[in-house]
Parts: sequence; structure tokens; C-alpha cells
Amino acid sequence: MTRFETPRVAVVGAGEIGRGWAALAVGAGWPVTIYDADAEVLNPATEAIGDRVVTLIRLKRAEPAVAEDALSQMRVGRSLLQAVSEADWIIEAVPDDLSLKQKTLSQCEQVSRLASILTSSATGFGPAALSDRLERPERFMVTHPLSPVELIPLVEVVPGTRTDPECVEDVRFWLSLLGRAPIVLKKEVPGNIAARLSAALWRECIQLVLDGVLDVEDVDRAISVGPGLGWAASGPHLAQHLAAGEWNVEVFLSQQQGVYEEIWKSLADWKSLPAEEQKKLSRAIDKAYSAHLPQLREARDQRLIRLLEAMRE
Repeated sequence: MTRFETPRVAVVGAGEIGRGWAALAVGAGWPVTIYDADAEVLNPATEAIGDRVVTLIRLKRAEPAVAEDALSQMRVGRSLLQAVSEADWIIEAVPDDLSLKQKTLSQCEQVSRLASILTSSATGFGPAALSDRLERPERFMVTHPLSPVELIPLVEVVPGTRTDPECVEDVRFWLSLLGRAPIVLKKEVPGNIAARLSAALWRECIQLVLDGVLDVEDVDRAISVGPGLGWAASGPHLAQHLAAGEWNVEVFLSQQQGVYEEIWKSLADWKSLPAEEQKKLSRAIDKAYSAHLPQLREARDQRLIRLLEAMRE
């Protein structure tokens, strides 16, 4: 097939991430097969994917007739061979266990077409480790989405050192057709980009709670209605440039450096959180949110949807 043809998609792994990928592809009208070796995960997947497609239609992110037709034709693979043998794009979305992912990717490669492209949704593993058992690493890369997959546009594309650049362009093009915002990493780093930024910010948020500076709810509120809003609109580097106003940005940043140096000296820099501190943090988070988690999840999704709509406009 050429890059501009509709790809046949196989999603291997029918959990949260796999269902999101499947809903996106179905919403675009693409032929999709979903598979999971665990029947307890696979059996309810079709209904869950359908619910997500309905949401995409309601948000006007999918054409009703196109999406409903694709949903009616979505297949549930009863074996890995049946699921991936005709696919152009195989999306691995099994749990983040290195051995399981390596095994799954190798099995997919063995029963797939030579021309197919194989991607992993891995969060914590890069292409070097994941492609260790592959015979065609040139047709493999990581495409890591954020959750909920069908709502948050960012997808981190991480090619391996042997990945064919044409395959990268194919996947980037397909992602753009799905309404995603792919970023291609120039080299592999632990955690990719989003997880690294989240880890750095969350570490400081954890420390603020443990030090008794703020309660859990207030730390979250400080991010969501403070820097989070600005970063959603511009990103941290552009925000600094805009803050410079009429100043030369180099002069502005040199002035800010002194301010930030004092802050950097006091930031949390631990590499692991002791067990007792983990328990303390867990109790604080549970106290803040556990009693209303379903309602909070729904509210989060609705806010995210409205924010995405505003950004699109």
C-alpha cells in the first residue's frame, strides 16, 4: 500500500490503551481488528470501544455514518494470526511488562505481512529493548499515546537506530489523519518526553504535600488553573518568550536565571520515594479523592473535551 491509502489496523491488547487506539481508527472509518490473549479483557472490549466511538461522534471528531459503518465491521480476532495477518499497521498495546511486550512483538512479526509496520504503545521501554527479538527492526518503532488515547492528541514517536525513515513518515502521516499531534524523538531517552516532564513536576508536587506546604487538592488546583493553563496555550519555552515582551529574550532569560537558580536549589532532588513516604502520600490522595473517583473522572473528561474544543477553535 502507499502512505495515502487507508491502513488496515490490528490492535493487540484490548485494555485501556488498546481500546483508545481502536476507537480512534474506527472513528476515522478504518478497518480494525482487536485482539487480546486474555478473554476477560477481550470480551467487553467491543462495547467499550463502541462507547468511545459514540463519544467521538458526539464531539464531532468522527463522521456518524463513517464511524458507525466501521464499528459494525470491526473484527474481534480469535487468534493472533487472524488478527494481524492482513494488517498494514499493528499496534501493540499489552501491559507494560518488558518480557511480555518482547514476546508479543516477536509473535506479531512472525505472523504478519513483510510490509506491515509494527509499533508499541510502551511507556517505560524504548525501541532498543523492545526490538531485541525482532527480525525486522527497521519496520518497528514506539508510538506512545497519553490516556485517554482518543482525547489527548499527543503521540510520542520513538524510532530505533535501525528504523526505516519511510516507516516513520508513514506512521506520522497516519497519526495526523487520526487527528493526533505526533512528535518524533531524535534519540531514545528513558520515559520519552511526557513521562519525564510529568515525573519532574510530580516529584515537586509530592514534596510540597509531604512538607505540609499545601494539601493534595490545592497542589492539583495550583497546576490546573495556573501554569497548566499557560502551558496548554503555549508551552514553557514560548511562555518565557512571550513574557519577555519587548525585551530581548536572551536578556530576559539571563535575568530570570538568577530567580530560578534560587528556586532550583530548594527543589526536591530525590531519586526514589521511601516506603513510609509513599504510604503518607497514598493516604493523602485517597482522603482527597477516593470517595468520588467516578464523578471526578467524568468531570476530568468533560473539562478536557471543552479545553480541546476551545484549542481547536
